[in-house]
Amino acid sequence: MKPTPTLLAAALVASTAAFIAGRMTAPDAEASASGSETSERISARGDRSGAESAAPSRELRDNGSSRGDRPPGMESATDEMLRIMDGLDPLARTQAWLDFINSLDATEFEGVVARFREEGLTQENMAEYALLLTAWAKVDALAALDYAKANTGNSFARNTILTAWAQTDPQGAIAWARQNHEGEGANPWMVGVIRGLVASDPALATQLMMEMPRSRERGDALVAILPKMLEQGTDAAKGWVGSIADESLRDGAVRMLSEQLARKDPADAAEWLTSMGGEAAQRGLDDIVSSWASTDRDAAVAYFDRLPQGEARSNALRGLTNQLALDDPQAAAQFLDQHSGDANDRVYQQFVWHSFGSDPALAANYISRISNERERDGMYRRMLDGWLRRDFDAATQWMSSADLPENVVNRMNERIQEMQERQQ
Repeated sequence: MKPTPTLLAAALVASTAAFIAGRMTAPDAEASASGSETSERISARGDRSGAESAAPSRELRDNGSSRGDRPPGMESATDEMLRIMDGLDPLARTQAWLDFINSLDATEFEGVVARFREEGLTQENMAEYALLLTAWAKVDALAALDYAKANTGNSFARNTILTAWAQTDPQGAIAWARQNHEGEGANPWMVGVIRGLVASDPALATQLMMEMPRSRERGDALVAILPKMLEQGTDAAKGWVGSIADESLRDGAVRMLSEQLARKDPADAAEWLTSMGGEAAQRGLDDIVSSWASTDRDAAVAYFDRLPQGEARSNALRGLTNQLALDDPQAAAQFLDQHSGDANDRVYQQFVWHSFGSDPALAANYISRISNERERDGMYRRMLDGWLRRDFDAATQWMSSADLPENVVNRMNERIQEMQERQQ
């Protein structure tokens, strides 16, 4: 029995939403290796043009369904497709597209997909393209993959097909992904398999992700799995993240999950992030506390006050002063002075960056508190150079009364002379 139009319309909405979500950047921990997919441009009719990009798939039809409801003698599949694509009413076009895909015979998909691609792939029609590929995968995944391998230049089509195939034949999809991967890097086809597996077999999806080397592809796999783990509850998601053995991958998962938790309960997110420790806590706690302070400053300050001395407290102080400096640099400086025992070089560096825009003199006064001489002198040069270009008189007046390191004085004198010579 074929899905009802209402359910199919819901599938299209879900595919479109997930397509947009799929454009999100992978976690920092996984973004260091491998570049973005090579864009594939296709000739277009009219103003239709674009490149394939990531989008998930949804099941549209029962396995083994045949030609469907198109009466003999009706217009060809490609003609019907073009007529639907020219429709302007979005609701009518959506319904017609779903009906059309559900009526295709297995032998018609290749011609329809090829003609669709000739019309041009755009951000607006990628959901329709994903549904078309998904429906083909449900009927004949190998034929769909053979076509995609021969005619597409990036991973979108093949991963969309693999996602659909993995939902009904996980081992077949895994075998194809492994057999068609070349080189020593991460297997790009396994991302699609993981997307299809995660709902029904998160353990296997996790195992496949664990086998991948650090890469953009592994980050994409993490992005696919974590939301499904969250659907099982925050405790289940926390437990899953804590079970990841690879430190880099775990740090990426910690940051992703803490950001999700912070949207509903910043206190819980901050407490959990602190308990996990590692690089993720160092880089993430200040972001969470800063965001928290923007909506409930008193609660964020109360959380900071409860923390014992140590790295977590310094990270929380950095987040608080960052947010305070954006709103009121003087108040941020006062708060920072009250808790100078918790401040480290990163706290002072961030305060200077966040307060410089509205109060450069105040920001410059705090650079001297950076204990690392190289970091301190580098910040002096960067900040004072920017201040000279922004307000030459105010900057030179401040420098004339400041006790600056000799190398900074020499560099700034050179910059002042250069700027004066340009004005002559």
